[in-house]
Amino acid sequence: MKLDHFSILIRPLLTEKSTTMKDPANKVVFEVPLDANKIQIRQAVEKLYSVKVTDVNTNVVRGKWKRRGKRIGKLGNWKRAVVTLRAGDVIDFFADEGA
Repeated sequence: MKLDHFSILIRPLLTEKSTTMKDPANKVVFEVPLDANKIQIRQAVEKLYSVKVTDVNTNVVRGKWKRRGKRIGKLGNWKRAVVTLRAGDVIDFFADEGA
């Protein structure tokens, strides 16, 4: 299955840990499909956000086992990509578009 740039980056992960990594290390975290590789992730970030990517680290987050009453089930696995940007480049997810 061929992935385009818009389907590679599912969503940015805006957690406390990812926001603390953003300022000193210039890293941004995205959720990506399980079959996306580092080259595809690099190209998608550079094309969609007009920045230069220096490094991409990925890891697969295994789904947790959850239960509701008697029933037990497993959440799906997903992949996280930590993208390091060139010094001076920034991706601001909370920029005011209309103002």
